[in-house]
Amino acid sequence: MRNDIPAVVLDLSATGIGIVRSLAKQGIQVYAYDTEGKYKIGKTRYASCGICPSPVLEEDDLLKFLANLSRTLGKKAVLYAGSDDFVYFISKNRYVLSQYYKFLLPEHSLVEAVLDKRLTYELAVKSNLPCPKTFTIQDEEQLKQIIDQITFPCILKPVHSSYFRSQIDNRLYKKAIVVEHASKLWEEYLFYRSFGELMIQEIIPGEDNSIYSIKTFFDDQMNLIGLWMNQKLHQFPPHYGSSALVLSKRNEEVIQTAIPFLKKIQFKGLAIAEFKRDPRDGQLKFIEINPRIGLTQALSSSVGVNLAHLYYLSLTDQNPSPVLEQKEGIKWVYFVRDFLSFRQNKRNGEMTFFGWMKSLSGKKVEALFSLYDPLPFIRSFISHIRNLWGRR
Repeated sequence: MRNDIPAVVLDLSATGIGIVRSLAKQGIQVYAYDTEGKYKIGKTRYASCGICPSPVLEEDDLLKFLANLSRTLGKKAVLYAGSDDFVYFISKNRYVLSQYYKFLLPEHSLVEAVLDKRLTYELAVKSNLPCPKTFTIQDEEQLKQIIDQITFPCILKPVHSSYFRSQIDNRLYKKAIVVEHASKLWEEYLFYRSFGELMIQEIIPGEDNSIYSIKTFFDDQMNLIGLWMNQKLHQFPPHYGSSALVLSKRNEEVIQTAIPFLKKIQFKGLAIAEFKRDPRDGQLKFIEINPRIGLTQALSSSVGVNLAHLYYLSLTDQNPSPVLEQKEGIKWVYFVRDFLSFRQNKRNGEMTFFGWMKSLSGKKVEALFSLYDPLPFIRSFISHIRNLWGRR
């Protein structure tokens, strides 16, 4: 296998670092960039790291930055995005960036659809996928009209979650707001509406371990090249957040549901589709799609389905053989987030210290920790504790 073409990773969060390490361990030269704050926390020994302009606030500057970088490298590097903002930037500017980099994304309209929760819901409904009942709220008048159709408790969530979470107010460090009754919904809606378009969604009951995530890579001809799965165990924040502890576990029903759906909508490139088992009717309910590699990429390598490397091999015309089987029973933990999730669950009487310790038993990989490259773990731990203190 050739590894003479460099890779450029846009993102230095735990997601980006997972991509960087997966590629560097294959002998690939990696360059990784992010905005200043994330660069300071995530810079890693596994890549040549630097600061880049914001994909949201400095789009033209980022285009110039990447064009100049490509000229410096002297080759068309394989380009990776580790966050939704970078995915959208690449997709929107694909015709310019394709002169300088190798990457694979579905049609831009499809990228827009999966980054807009309202359009994602419409896409699922058109494909006859069971999903939670959802309402998009344009204004107060519309909320008045539908209030009697809403079952409480429910979730108030953003249409564009990455923008929502980036707002200055610390109350916004969440993916969803649980609302217990109608008067509280009015209160929360009036506060959060200034931060972007909102939607109301039915709560699917059940524990975090009812959630399954399937990761795929389809090449340009929609051949399935890579597939693996994990079951969520803990999230941060608890119940409605991002993965904090997961288990590599294959579920055939999820695969038989997700793969035909992704093929039908022609979702080439990298994708993560999430489903939750509804205990009320036993059905798998579709939750969302992300058009990129996920937070748990370090586990991808450990289970034997290194999606980041398969993507590299495919885009450098090395025709990798499909890898569709995985090792099971390996855990991935983002320790600082899992610890903070445990603290909150303990306060709510939902978890004991011994129960948490038991959940961490068994073979596992940590999202950031590395003896060779310890600083991203240390800086991330400090950053999370500081953010927690600031919110308090």
